Amino acid sequence: MIKHLRYILILTVLLNACSNTKYLAPGQKLYTGGEVKIKNKDIKKSDAKALSNELQALLRPLPNGSVLGLRFKLYLYNITKTNRTKGLKHWLNKFGEPPVLVSAVDMEKNSSILQNRLQNLSYFQSQVSGDTISKGKTAKAVYTAETGPAYKIRKVIFPPGHESIDTAVAGAASKTLLKAGDNYNLDVIKNERIRIDAKLKEEGFFFFAPEDLIMKVDSTIAGHQVDIFVKVKNDIAERAQEIYTIRNIYVYPSYSLTDTSLMMDKAKPYRWYNVVERRKTISSYAFANTVQLHPNDVYNRTAHNNSLNRFVNLGPYKFVKNRFEDVTPDSPKLDVYYFLTPFKKKSLQLELLGRTTSANYTGTQLNINWKHRNAFMGAEALGVTLFGSSDVQVGGNNGGFNVYQAGITTTLSWPRFISPIYPKADNAYIPHTNLTLGYTLVNRQKLYTLNSFNASFGYNWKENAHRTHELNIFNLTFVNPQSVSKLYTDSIDHTHNPALKHVIEKQFTLGPSYSYTFTNTTEDYRTNTIYYNGKVGLSNNIYGLITGADTTAGKVRQLFGATFNQYVKLENEVRYFHKTGPNSTFASRLIVGVGLPYGNSTQLPYSQQFFIGGPNSLRGFQARSLGPGSYDPKTDIKAGAFLPDESGDIKIEANLEYRPKLFSIVRGALFVDAGNIWLLHSEGRPGGGFNKNFLNDIAVDAGFGLRFDLTVLVLRTDMGYPLRTPYLPAGQQWGFNARYAVFNLAIGYPF
Repeated sequence: MIKHLRYILILTVLLNACSNTKYLAPGQKLYTGGEVKIKNKDIKKSDAKALSNELQALLRPLPNGSVLGLRFKLYLYNITKTNRTKGLKHWLNKFGEPPVLVSAVDMEKNSSILQNRLQNLSYFQSQVSGDTISKGKTAKAVYTAETGPAYKIRKVIFPPGHESIDTAVAGAASKTLLKAGDNYNLDVIKNERIRIDAKLKEEGFFFFAPEDLIMKVDSTIAGHQVDIFVKVKNDIAERAQEIYTIRNIYVYPSYSLTDTSLMMDKAKPYRWYNVVERRKTISSYAFANTVQLHPNDVYNRTAHNNSLNRFVNLGPYKFVKNRFEDVTPDSPKLDVYYFLTPFKKKSLQLELLGRTTSANYTGTQLNINWKHRNAFMGAEALGVTLFGSSDVQVGGNNGGFNVYQAGITTTLSWPRFISPIYPKADNAYIPHTNLTLGYTLVNRQKLYTLNSFNASFGYNWKENAHRTHELNIFNLTFVNPQSVSKLYTDSIDHTHNPALKHVIEKQFTLGPSYSYTFTNTTEDYRTNTIYYNGKVGLSNNIYGLITGADTTAGKVRQLFGATFNQYVKLENEVRYFHKTGPNSTFASRLIVGVGLPYGNSTQLPYSQQFFIGGPNSLRGFQARSLGPGSYDPKTDIKAGAFLPDESGDIKIEANLEYRPKLFSIVRGALFVDAGNIWLLHSEGRPGGGFNKNFLNDIAVDAGFGLRFDLTVLVLRTDMGYPLRTPYLPAGQQWGFNARYAVFNLAIGYPF
């Protein structure tokens, strides 16, 4: 069968090639690409291949694009070619690609480019020649590169002079990119100049530039070696050699392009900077967290860039323009100006969203957002959101039990720490203090209606580009049931599931939480990237100890007339991404979470419980229909009743996904998922408790999917097949049956 498929594929490629070349005029040949052959017996095969690939990328023109050898765009161009300026053929022809002919290839120019590149890569004696090889109506270009020996760096000499600029450049020698024994490389030399300039910018050389450095190369050294002399040019401007300090700093909070005057008469000093505006729009203290430069400081590029980033992230300003003015009287000095163009203070926004939830519900949400960007004249952001949503389960077990929500959320964010004790934050990121108040009316059709009140107060800050912290001093949630249907209470009696009862109980949660995130996934140049998030949440721990709460001993305590939840919860999530090429990635994820209810609670509140299954979890199982442990969820099925969400106190989940780009905006996916949830106490769920044999309860699925990158969102489809179902009898747990496949439709990547 495989052999037959191979023949079919070869035949298809040949037919496609023929169908394209038949449109060529007599004497024309279709260009199929270029090849570079490296002739140097001293180079390893792997290095020669890498060098060949690098040189091949420089060849122009590029041949017609193809997928698996099939030139679809060229074929589309050929079959839709028309002299008409309108009509279907004319419109389709725009998506095609005209033929690239071998006559368009300039062999001499390409050879010159390749030779120049080889010389920049240490092969000073290289020679490149090119020729074409024809086959029927197609032709390719073949270039032969006789590289000669590679020249290596013998030593690097930095300036020996005693001028301040020479001393500063020489001080950069310890971290030079130019290493003895390395091949000469022009790109590395250019980067070395940029590196030295960046170091000098940290030391006050404001007007220095990379072009003020010259790298002299002596290639007459025996044994194909070079000496590199790092020198400051003799004719650079005098001010490029000076160390500049800061004199005065001016901030213009209401700048517009129509302003032509610096209005120095309106400058009002505040601590170490001056605020300049015709009428007061913001308190002067609002910039104490953004202006990182100080008078008499030596100019420092990091402090300069951090200040700009902080002004941009402050909130009220859509444009930030910066200017330095040389005001040297007797010594090198700079005046600093920050021109800030504000947003409109207030805005009103209407949002209509499509979404999917972890419970496999798909629906819409309408938000009305009001925002004030400078609520109390200190750059505080005040926001009020009115929302309503409707969610319907697709591909799940609870069709008809739709979820409707409506509510209001108010947030107030200060661009600073409101606390007598706080971590040092002198980087490019502004810390925030956040206060949130909200109310949500939750109606789960045919089952119950709940009133949920929430509030939180805390801080978030970035330690650097990779590390983020979020500390909430308190998270408060109060849930009060408004109505409960007989269908739901009957389900509680039928399933003996205490978690269902806990959902509709009046309950109170109050406690701190902390979250730490590390990620470098935005750095696209890395082959391997990682994301980690760790969370810890507490509820009523101290109050529970003070009151002696112990529900197992009948000592159930209340706070504000409601039974309070008492627990400790830990969550960890690690994601690892490995690029296998420019258009393909292996993505993996591991989740481990543990919740420990104690004292006044025997289980976590519903909002803090763990669930598994669905489009962002184990995709071969319906959302929230798996677990806990080896418990069979079909036990809960009753005619006319809904299938309750299965929840647990412990969660372990692992995912592996291969993501190749197929074409255009379409990416594919092959995935394997494994995991489960467990209870600390089985509580009427046979097999649901966590024990030393927990690996026997692991569920496994595999499948494939497509991702459509529509720029504004990623639409995802996955087809998952259960491979191991832990609640089946021993000997029947492993198995593949396409009838049990689960189709998932979601927005965004699963992780």
